[in-house]
Amino acid sequence: MENVATDKAPQAIGPYSQAIIVGDHVFTAGQIPLDPATMEMTGGNVAEQTDRVLRNLAAVLEAAGSDLSRVIKTTVYLADMADFAAMNEVYAKHFGSHKPARAAIQAAALPKNASVEIDAIALRR
Repeated sequence: MENVATDKAPQAIGPYSQAIIVGDHVFTAGQIPLDPATMEMTGGNVAEQTDRVLRNLAAVLEAAGSDLSRVIKTTVYLADMADFAAMNEVYAKHFGSHKPARAAIQAAALPKNASVEIDAIALRR
């Protein structure tokens, strides 16, 4: 197993890695809408937060030798399932024609009161 760490994504806020590489697979930690430079929450609505989350996720995948086009599966955690459509619109823009398997779950609460958190499993290049 190989740990992945990049300063282009938020540093872990607990005892975990940004991602772990096992063979040809990358398993990311959940990303929330933290600005990597300030470690402060960004985005006033779920669409803005989803954009930041997916940019963070892309940075972690890049550091692991992968990218969003290599994602096999994501899990999306929403604080409010009523935000699904807004999240989904931004998600679709980031993934384009690539459609990884996905689960979407409403969580009672997310770290730092985020509206959205996303993790992924991807293949390395």
